[in-house]
Order: sequence, then structure tokens, then C-alpha cells
Amino acid sequence: MRARVVAAAGSAFAVALALGACSKNTGTKTDVDTERKTTGVIATDPKDSLGPAPEVSGATKGGTLTILRETQISHLDPQRVYSFAGLMGAPLYARYLTTWKDDGKGSLTLVGDLAETPGKNVNNDCKVWEFKIKDGLKFEDGRPITSKEIAYGIARSFNPDLTGGPTYIQEWLADSAQYDTVWDFKANKGSLPPGLTTPDDKTLRFEFKTAHCDLPFAASLPATAPLPPDKDTGVNVDNQPFSSGPYKITKLTPGVEVVLERNDQWDPKTDPVRHQYPDKFVWSFGTTPDAQANRMVADNGPDQSAVAFNTVPASLISRVLGDAALKSRSLLAPTPSANRLTINTQRVTDLKVRQALNYAIDREGLIKALGGEAVASPLTTLLPPATLGFEKYDAYPAGPNGNPEKAKELLGGKETPLVLAVRDDDLNQRLGTQLKNNLEKAGFKITVKTTPADSYLDDVKKKDNAWDIYLDSWAADWPSGAAVLPVLFDGRNIKPAGNSNTSYVNSDTINAEFDRVLAIDPAAQAPEWAKLDKKIMEEVAPAVPLYADVSFNLHGSKAGGLFIESIFGNVSFVNAFVKQ
Repeated sequence: MRARVVAAAGSAFAVALALGACSKNTGTKTDVDTERKTTGVIATDPKDSLGPAPEVSGATKGGTLTILRETQISHLDPQRVYSFAGLMGAPLYARYLTTWKDDGKGSLTLVGDLAETPGKNVNNDCKVWEFKIKDGLKFEDGRPITSKEIAYGIARSFNPDLTGGPTYIQEWLADSAQYDTVWDFKANKGSLPPGLTTPDDKTLRFEFKTAHCDLPFAASLPATAPLPPDKDTGVNVDNQPFSSGPYKITKLTPGVEVVLERNDQWDPKTDPVRHQYPDKFVWSFGTTPDAQANRMVADNGPDQSAVAFNTVPASLISRVLGDAALKSRSLLAPTPSANRLTINTQRVTDLKVRQALNYAIDREGLIKALGGEAVASPLTTLLPPATLGFEKYDAYPAGPNGNPEKAKELLGGKETPLVLAVRDDDLNQRLGTQLKNNLEKAGFKITVKTTPADSYLDDVKKKDNAWDIYLDSWAADWPSGAAVLPVLFDGRNIKPAGNSNTSYVNSDTINAEFDRVLAIDPAAQAPEWAKLDKKIMEEVAPAVPLYADVSFNLHGSKAGGLFIESIFGNVSFVNAFVKQ
């Protein structure tokens, strides 16, 4: 996530990303190509950041697009958004300093969103950045959006009560992972954190003690969404975010639904990526993945203008892939999301036990439980294939179904008790059962602890969580090995809560390697990340790599403009419309 790019003359940046996205599906036959090559650049021409966004072919205005999801979204407060559902939903009501133009086929361009460009590297050393704010930006109540409200939004992300969101910019400004101790938001609510200034209403300035060439990327996350101080209700912003996007939240019933309607203060001339086609978006919670898929297959009534946010479940994969009529209503594409069985190294301190878990794992059985290769591709590395620096290897070769005898040998023949935490939704309950049966055949005694899905992310990020192993996933916030390994395994960033390093690894040797690789020419980093991936797995074994996601979603016959976006690999709504 700390991706580095090489500066060209002036403020212009360019980064070429050639990413092999995923292995082609070799399970149930399908005509849908699950291979995607992703390429990306940072826009150097201010015209690229202008609106309106190009019209979507066939798009019409009106109607309600319903998004079906089993569980509610963890956070709606932009400064706390970090789940896939949150990241896909937030662009409807929140705008950021920068954003991605995505053609839905892997071609990406980073452009200015609230800003006129993706930023100016003032001294060409990546330590001082300036963003000029566009004219014509307004909040849902009609007041103008200036640099002041954007700065306040960033400042409130220092509030220790607002856990859950990304922490790049806070750490960079504070020059410390313990950013909330460097600058106390509550004690300094009328001011800004060190290094963040607003010389005027149209200028936002960042000054870092060390170089951060990846600021334009980090600025594309919801944490840079603006908020007026008088609309800051602390943790209650989750219940009523204040819109800067094309839609505003008009109704929220926790656990049931979120309703968004058009924001008449949004000006499409300022927005290079979003549209305002449907009258409403409705997030509807509580429908299981099986029920979602069956409703999409039936395609009746209001479900004709709906989309299943949860992927097609295992029980229906063959049926859906075998129905040619569903091809036009299927979204099937690889994702950069890597899933792993995270090992809490504070509790599982014996390296041999962690290595035994790697030998024991039955990836083929796990992928079958998920639904087969149409939804998952086996992974033996920490870096997913859709990452610069990826190199395939297996530190613990045990075949597709694992090697229980090798695991037992490492355990010394002793039954080893472990606590496995899983979400309370249907899919994760099935995965928990599969893992328990798998690992107990290899000499472990597994106790499964169920936790609410909407609090799971926050819980595993707590340093003092009471679990030994848990299912985790990570999709880099921008494509790079630097966006994965240092974020997940640099122990110097561990804090009481809100950790990305959920293995709680803190190795002086590995930390030093992160510093070494990040200090070299970015063009030479890619192979170094591959080497470090292997070193971490062999010397620390902080997790068991499991699989990379393939996104497979269904939608109704009247839902248009939907695609699997290229950063997080989930359904994007920026082009969505309802066919009239």
C-alpha cells in the first residue's frame, strides 16, 4: 500500500502497471474470461480530471437500483470506511481528493476528484504536495466545499474514537504509526495536524518529514472526504454522513437498509467519474447469498433492477454457469484480493506450529466449499498474482489437499489446541467447519468462535483479541508489493486497535528489510518484494495463504452499467443505471 512511483519533470507522475490478474478458470466451463491485465497511469493533463464523466452507452435516468447484501456495512463514515462494501458504496455520497477512472476492463487512470489534478509535487522530492481544489463543489445543503472542509475531514481521522479506516496520511503527517499520540485531535479540534495547511480556500498543502511519493494514491481513499466541523457528530457520522457526492443518505435502518437519493447540489461538470442515473440506490441487508442468487435468477418484479453484492454461492455455481441466459447478467472477473488464514503470533509463538498450519491446509477443499475455481484461485504466496513483484512459489509444498503427516511431525505428535474466529454469516460458517475438519486431521484441536460479521474487522484489528487464527483478506489500496507486505507485517506500526498487521508480527530483521526495499529505486523494488515474500513465509510463517478471489455476481435484467472495478475487485456503482 505504500506504493512508490518515479517522479517525472515538475509535478507529473507516471506509473505503468502490467499485472497478471488471475489464472484462467479451469473448473466449470464458462465463456467468461477470468484473465485481466491491469494497466495504470497518473493523469498529467488537468483535462483528464474535468467532468462530466462520459455518458454510459444505453444509460437512462430514473428508477431504483437495489443492492442486496447479507450483512450491513461496517461503517458509512468516510473516515472509517475500509470494507469492500463501504469502499464501493461511499463514492455515491462522498468525494475524495483524487479518484480512479476505471474502464471496467483493467485500464486505470488516477485523476483529480475534489482536486483539479492528482497533486503537485512542489519540490520534486515527494515531501511537499499541493492540491488545488475545483470550483463549483458543494455539500448537500448547498454550502461550498473548500480546502478547509477537506482538511478538517483529514484532521478528524486522527480521532482515536474513529477506528477502522486507512491510516496512511495520518502516519505520514505525524511521521509515526502512533499518530494520535503525536497530535491530539480532541485537544486541538480547532486546528490542523502538523504538516497539513490551507493557505487559502482553494489550496491544500501537505508537508512531510520524509518522502511519500504515493500520496496521490492514498488521497484516492475515502479518508480525504470533506466534512464541515459543525456536521461532525463523532462516531454518529456513521448514521448520517454529509454528502459531497451525487447521492445523499435519506434513510438508514441499521441492519435493514440504507436509502440514497439524488443530491441536487452535485454538479456533474466537476466530476470525472460519477453519474446520477437512478433516482435511488437502496442497500438491502439480510438476504443470504443463496437467496440473492435465486432472486437474480428468477428476475421478478423489483429484482429486475437489483444486483447481488455477495458472490454466487457454491450451491448455485454450476447452475448459473450452465445457464447461457444468465451470461449477460453475470459479472465474472479476477480480483487483487488475497485471502489468508492469519496466525496471531502473539498467541501462537512456536514457529513449528505456524509451519504445521501451512502444511496442513487443504486449499482444494476450501475452494470447493467456496464454490470452485469460478470464485477462487489457490494461493501459496502472501502477494496475490495481480501485484507487481509477484513470483509464484510454495514455502510449504504439501499438494492441493495438504500434508497432515508432515504437520503432525512438526507438532511432535501432540494435539495442539487453537481458537479459530469466524464471522456469523452463512459462507464463513461453512468455511469455519471445513477448516476445523481439515486442521483436526493434522493434529490440531480447533475451537470455533463465532463473531458478528459487521464487527469482525474491528475485532481482529484489536491487539488483545483472544483468537489464535482467523480468516483475513487484503486487497492493496493500489497495485504494488509495497502496498501489501509492509502494511501487513511491519511490527513498528502495531497499536492497541485498528491494526492492519493482524498477525502482530514484529521482527527486527523483517522490519529492516522493509526499510531497505522502500529506500531503493522504485523501478527495482518489484523483484525485491518477491524475495521478501518468500523470506517472511520461511522465517516467520505469520499466515497461511489460501486463495485469491474471483468476483462472480449476478444482477437483474434491468440493472445496467455495473462492472467489477479494478482496484478492489467488487461491483462498482459509478456507472449504474436502471433500464427503462
